[in-house]
Amino acid sequence: MSEERSLNFLEEIVEADLAAGKHVEIHTRFPPEPNGYLHIGHAKSICLNFGLADKYGGKTNLRFDDTNPVTEDTEYVDSIKADVRWLGFDWEEEHYASDYFDQLYAFAVALINKGLAYVDDLSAEQIATMKGTPTEAGKESPFRNRSIEENLFLFTAMKNGEYNDGEKVLRAKIDLASPNMHMRDPIMYRIKKTHHHRTGDTWCIYPMYDFAHGQSDSIENISHSICTLEFEVHKPLYNWYIAQLGIFPSNQFEFARLNLTYTVMSKRKLLQLVQENLVDGWDDPRMPTISGLRRRGYTPLSLRNFCERIGVQRRENIIDVGLLEFCVREDLNKTALRRMVVLDPIKLVITNYPEGQSEILKGENNPELEDNGGYRDLPFGRELWIEAEDFMEDAPKKWFRLAPGNKVRLKSAYIVSCTGFEKDASGKVTAVHCEYIPESKSGQDTSGINVKGTMHWISAEKAETAEVRLYDRLFQVEDPSSEEGDFKSYMNPNSLEIIEGAKIEPSLLEAQPGEQFQFIRKGYFTLDSKLSASGKLVFNRTVTLKDAWSKEMKK
Repeated sequence: MSEERSLNFLEEIVEADLAAGKHVEIHTRFPPEPNGYLHIGHAKSICLNFGLADKYGGKTNLRFDDTNPVTEDTEYVDSIKADVRWLGFDWEEEHYASDYFDQLYAFAVALINKGLAYVDDLSAEQIATMKGTPTEAGKESPFRNRSIEENLFLFTAMKNGEYNDGEKVLRAKIDLASPNMHMRDPIMYRIKKTHHHRTGDTWCIYPMYDFAHGQSDSIENISHSICTLEFEVHKPLYNWYIAQLGIFPSNQFEFARLNLTYTVMSKRKLLQLVQENLVDGWDDPRMPTISGLRRRGYTPLSLRNFCERIGVQRRENIIDVGLLEFCVREDLNKTALRRMVVLDPIKLVITNYPEGQSEILKGENNPELEDNGGYRDLPFGRELWIEAEDFMEDAPKKWFRLAPGNKVRLKSAYIVSCTGFEKDASGKVTAVHCEYIPESKSGQDTSGINVKGTMHWISAEKAETAEVRLYDRLFQVEDPSSEEGDFKSYMNPNSLEIIEGAKIEPSLLEAQPGEQFQFIRKGYFTLDSKLSASGKLVFNRTVTLKDAWSKEMKK
């Protein structure tokens, strides 16, 4: 975005650190856990980390926090890399927490040797019970005062696979009376005899996030470790590990995570939607995942502009999804090719247009572009398809579309005047009759007739057929996670409408997956990258032309 803005608090920190000579170069990282697909909240973090490095001449690493082999998969690694690149960023170095398993193990041994870590035989449930409450100190484990030698022996045995899952853990020895529950002898390592997507079966003990994260930052010399506010209470532990190990002092800074209306941002809940087949996978166009937004037709620029507009705060809030929709409309209005598509077709017969005659008219590709982005061919003839909603038998006074006696302009074509209509046995209108005014051809109009309405249309002879999917918001309430009961009960039953047999202009046969279009008067659409195949075209609605949702909520 070109307009000037004040620095956010993270930029102020970075500029102060550089000015003070604390860092010669800033070094950030984006550290996703590969246990699901990235969502719009991650896009904010990506834009922030890469954006800071770009602005101040630094660099950003991509590091996968792959310390839990039970939930992680190479599929997620590949999807994350694709999403980051699609957003327009590339990383300086690619790392994995598993790259540092040997080093992290050595760090743990160092803390044992300093008397600051011990092997505990208590179960996870017992440890949680003995940690106390925020107002009551925790109780010591009976294994807290094992000797250094015994702890080294037992930790080695854990590493060698001599114990089963849950039999033993390694804990830091800090302060069981600390008001910060994370400082009450947190678990550093647990046993998980599970195949790891990168290290295979080499390891059967895995570091906890709090132990792996700060040390990984330190190993990579990360100057500004930026995370969301829920990790603020973890910061004292982050600093404690670094201080006790005497390693590079990475610093953690927290910002408010992105919460968006009419969706959920929890990976656990998103996974639930996928596993229960309530959506069409992680990339369902209704999902807030980056892959879902991409499949729906959102552009990288629209997401980056959205992240720029919402800014960086220290206070949690919830952002109206309408702002995200505004950003994609703003982008697509400038770039999307205009096309005509009729979703609910009825026949329009131009009775005074010669039978058997046809012509090729010209339609502008995008009036926002220089020279209208060029022109495309529009076949025109005696019989056309129009939207059923564009005709009324008994129209109100200010009806500017077709009705007996009304005149309208056919987009890029002629002015027509309605002379009659046909009905079937049930009383449904099946065809509209009009006469055209030959002198009213668009771009060459000498008729002197002015009309207030313009309608889109498709040549009946040359029309192609496609499936069109009208996507809307996934939930009916602004914040489904805060409502009582099962969040899934608030899903919007009208979040997807499938229209088969839509009539499209021939130029859309050349559409490519991911290419964006404005269907005139209908909204912005893209060719579905997953469902479209040779002989079958499926178009997804990205967003309507205007914010229809807020009007619906006011009814």
